[in-house]
Amino acid sequence: MHFQWDWLCLGVLIINSVTAEIENEETLDADVEVEDFDKQPQEADVDRDKSSLEVVYQTPKPTGEVYFTETFDGVLAGWVLSKTKKEDTDDNIAKYDGRWEVEELKENTVPGDRGLVLKSVAKHHAISAMLTKAFVFDNKPLIVQYEVNFQEGIDCGGAYIKLLSSSDDLNLEYFFDKTPYTIMFGPDKCGEDYKLHFIFRHKNPKTGEYDEKHAKRPDVDLKKFYLDKKTHLYTLVLKPDDTFEMLIDQAVVSKGSLLEDMVPPVNPPKEIEDPSEKKPDDWDERPKIPDPNAVKPDDWDEDEPSKIEDPDAVKPEGWLDDEPQYVPDPNAKKPKDWDEEMDGEWEAPQIPNPKCETAPGCGHWDRPMKNNPKYKGKWKAPMIDNPNYQGIWSPRKILNPDYFEDLHPFKMTTVSAIGLELWSMTSDIYFDNFIICSEKEVADRWAADGWGLKKLVASANEPGMFSQLVTAAEDHPWLWVLYILTLALPVGLGVLFCWPAKKTDEDIDLKKPDISKPVTKGELKQEREELEDDEIELEEEKENEDTAEDEDEGEGGEDIDDEEEENEVADESQGEGDKSNKSGSEDEMKEADESTGSGDGTVKSVRKRRVRKD
Repeated sequence: MHFQWDWLCLGVLIINSVTAEIENEETLDADVEVEDFDKQPQEADVDRDKSSLEVVYQTPKPTGEVYFTETFDGVLAGWVLSKTKKEDTDDNIAKYDGRWEVEELKENTVPGDRGLVLKSVAKHHAISAMLTKAFVFDNKPLIVQYEVNFQEGIDCGGAYIKLLSSSDDLNLEYFFDKTPYTIMFGPDKCGEDYKLHFIFRHKNPKTGEYDEKHAKRPDVDLKKFYLDKKTHLYTLVLKPDDTFEMLIDQAVVSKGSLLEDMVPPVNPPKEIEDPSEKKPDDWDERPKIPDPNAVKPDDWDEDEPSKIEDPDAVKPEGWLDDEPQYVPDPNAKKPKDWDEEMDGEWEAPQIPNPKCETAPGCGHWDRPMKNNPKYKGKWKAPMIDNPNYQGIWSPRKILNPDYFEDLHPFKMTTVSAIGLELWSMTSDIYFDNFIICSEKEVADRWAADGWGLKKLVASANEPGMFSQLVTAAEDHPWLWVLYILTLALPVGLGVLFCWPAKKTDEDIDLKKPDISKPVTKGELKQEREELEDDEIELEEEKENEDTAEDEDEGEGGEDIDDEEEENEVADESQGEGDKSNKSGSEDEMKEADESTGSGDGTVKSVRKRRVRKD
């Protein structure tokens, strides 16, 4: 019973831990960082029948200094559609004629909250707006944040933004793919390649040319952000100490240094290989060469085939040499519309010969092939170390004439506009709540008032626990094993605890009282003889002790007298014990004789009491 209670307690602990872990994950997914925000009550009533959250939406307002904000809740003012064409593209698709609309989300709608939606498929889209105030890369961080929802999923397309470089000739009506930008950031996907771009254009201080520097790919799996049809928050943080962070839903997915984690590196190498140097013609890079002194053995026959017929093979009995493996189908009939002039002479389709099914085989019998023991193949000289080996040649290093060192790549070209220049094979890509600022608290509060409310509504409309578990198992198949164990464990423990246990022979033996084994009449007689032998040995030992005491009488004085008195007392007590043992043994033997009856059955054993010397 104690063992069953242990198993029951263990099962309850496992179930509680699994449930707590699932609830913890859901809580983490639903959390919004609001610890730095003002404690403002929000009136929200959950309609359990409709599983929707009724909220009072208010357009987010910045709480600090910002360089650009856009909520798309009012009139689409300040945004300019591009009127130009994409270069190096067919005229049919070169024009930026993709359609944009301002509308609410299709699912998990927040009444009054609208966003910018890319509506066209397989078309180029370009729209841009000037910043409220240009951002100069000096001593303040740059924080760029916005929301994206792939409402129809995404097959091939992007949802990234470009921060356009400030220049005197910047005209938003001619915004296209070659317009100079300082930073490009956001999600992009084509096929099974899921990307989160962070690219900045770095100016070479020597030549004045710009090169694109790409951040290394994030280590996390980005797939779910493209397929779950939820609104996700994308954040880029650039700091004056030349570090960066990329966040999705306020969780860091990638971070690094502008000096160390960009491809190609910002600063070129100090030394490069001499482009004018060439490998000498006599340079030997072969570590091994064929032994020039090796000679092919005389018995090496290169003409021997690798396989030969087995001469010991015997044709199986019952082999049908005269029967073909396939015969015309006797049940086949020529189709009625068969035209021999057009289709040729009709022939019945071939089917396996039914006579061959019971025979070892049909047709001509060929001996099976086996490996040729004489086969050695083409002879090749063994390889030896090349005495002229000089190693792998590489050109000498020289100082890089284009070397420069930019210790602060954060100081990029000033940004004065924001734009979306996209191509997509999927429509209804939703953008909302753009903000460019320098304070994290401002960006977090902006996110709470916009994206946080969307996530709250989406969480209220989430399917039940069962649907969530199935969805999680589709992404992580190993969870099915955990589900099965979680369901099977309480059932098994219930059966183990409630089902009556079958008593085993060991349990019965343990519950029996301590009853002596039954003995036969012969065993009883043997025990009686052993007892008499023990008594005789005891008497002999006593006589030997008396004799030894007589020899030691003159040596002890008063001590001897005292020892004699002690011995006498001991002898008397031992004699009484012998008598009692003897009488007890005789009584027990007598009772055992009476209990044997006629001698046919077994009798109770008598516990043998051995007389021990004190």
